Amino acid sequence: MRRLLLAAVAASLLAFPAAAQERTIRIISGFAPGGAGDLMARLIAEYVPPLMGARGVVENRTGANGLIGAEVVARSAPDGNTVLQCPMGSMTITPNLPGAALPIDPRTELTGVANVALSTYALVVAARGPHQDVPGLLAAARARPGGLTYASAGVGSAQHLSAELLKARTGLDIVHVPYRGAALAVVDILGGRTDFMITNLGDVMRQVTGGELRILAMGDDAGSPLFPQVRPISAFVPGLQMAGWFGICGPRAMSEESLARWSDATRRALENPQFRERLLANGLTPNFEDTRSFNARIARDLASWGEVIRTAGVRGD
Repeated sequence: MRRLLLAAVAASLLAFPAAAQERTIRIISGFAPGGAGDLMARLIAEYVPPLMGARGVVENRTGANGLIGAEVVARSAPDGNTVLQCPMGSMTITPNLPGAALPIDPRTELTGVANVALSTYALVVAARGPHQDVPGLLAAARARPGGLTYASAGVGSAQHLSAELLKARTGLDIVHVPYRGAALAVVDILGGRTDFMITNLGDVMRQVTGGELRILAMGDDAGSPLFPQVRPISAFVPGLQMAGWFGICGPRAMSEESLARWSDATRRALENPQFRERLLANGLTPNFEDTRSFNARIARDLASWGEVIRTAGVRGD
């Protein structure tokens, strides 16, 4: 018995240093809990850091369309221990906004690490509200210029610019109501205080499946296998396409070694069937891109969204 006790104590002493040395990686989310960005940050934290022998934790730092959180990452040590869950809007739309007072410029202070998923967008309304379909919503907006409102996760967010695209293509006079995150915007749509929102399907999956929100249209022609009966917005507004992505970004000075380690772990995580299934169940399509490919995507979208912003005359001030 004494030998067994001593062996147990010795084993615990040997195990303690390993546990104490477990590395913690911070995944910063620039948005409030409950939205697609927060969900993605938590999935990344669960599946990617363990492949690097670390524990992932999520920190929410909201504001400035995700750039308050981005500032935390940009100012952190470039050792790969603090990264950003970076959505398309924060990286390619907000930096293009004239007059926007930004805490950092992601174009020069952040770098893409790896892309994780593409996101389907959806136009949603309250299920018990007055808007039953896209033609009805458009007709209501035309009948009451300035009377209908659309919600977004903030000025310059992907939700904002997607609705501005709809506005530009249809000539509608609709009013923007920005929030500090998609989850807060959904609350006011459910409460009847705003009329609709165009957002990541992942932002609203729970409310849609729960019967609280109704999807009137999908943002792009690819749609979602979860809702094959829902038509794309282009069926009502020809040529209109809206979609996004969610990736991982880090400080600009991250070493090639850190970038490679993160990229490889992300690739391996996306080979996990459970991770893929959880992404798909939340309206997200697994889509790994390594550091080089992801930065090329960011550059393309910076150019294309810049053109949209200039054409629509959207400002960030």
